[in-house]
Amino acid sequence: MASISYDFHIHTCLSPCGDNDMTPANIIGMAALKGLEAVAITDHNSSLNCEAAMKLGEESGILVIPGMELTTEEEAHVLCLFYRLEDALAFSELVYSRLLPIKNNPAVFGHQYVCDENENITGEIENLLINATSIGFSDVSKELKPYNGVMIPAHVDKSTTSVISNLGFIPPDSDFTTFECKNLANLHAMRRDHPYFNKCNVITDSDAHYLWDINEAVNTLNVLGKSVKDILDFFRKPIS
Repeated sequence: MASISYDFHIHTCLSPCGDNDMTPANIIGMAALKGLEAVAITDHNSSLNCEAAMKLGEESGILVIPGMELTTEEEAHVLCLFYRLEDALAFSELVYSRLLPIKNNPAVFGHQYVCDENENITGEIENLLINATSIGFSDVSKELKPYNGVMIPAHVDKSTTSVISNLGFIPPDSDFTTFECKNLANLHAMRRDHPYFNKCNVITDSDAHYLWDINEAVNTLNVLGKSVKDILDFFRKPIS
């Protein structure tokens, strides 16, 4: 078994609410300074900055999982993590086609920059990425299957943009096996009030939008090995 320090919920400058200093290069540099061994790039409704981060992570010895933070039609946030960059990018195209087609106003919401590994801005996304998609919470798992993606409801203890705050319950047809709890002090209450969580693994992350928000190497995951497959396979197994 391997004990891996992690932060699996990090936004780059592609997210309009993310600071412009959140380039893939700066994120990987900060992750290295903080001693993290594995991170996930999870911008709102897009995976377009994952490739640069993965290249830099490989050079720095930091495992980078490609992902996104999907906004469902109920405006509940769900982390979607992928075994392969190709699948993440393909799902990203699907999600963009299901996003409300409202143009971003950078002066109001912030820029949505796509960067390469050398911190060059290679593009800017036109439609506002923080909007809801037409994908319902109960449909996320089904939509992810062709892309071999893993569904992790985000910050379930948060008072906004979570499955609990926005739906009020966990849909009975749910099949996710890992969830994210923003504050682990809330974990007991969440599992008491929503017994579905008792059969699920739990992670806690920074949801970083600024470099200083990225977690220190304080949270660890015990998995078979240090690979994307080992981590995502673990997330797919319910607690027995």
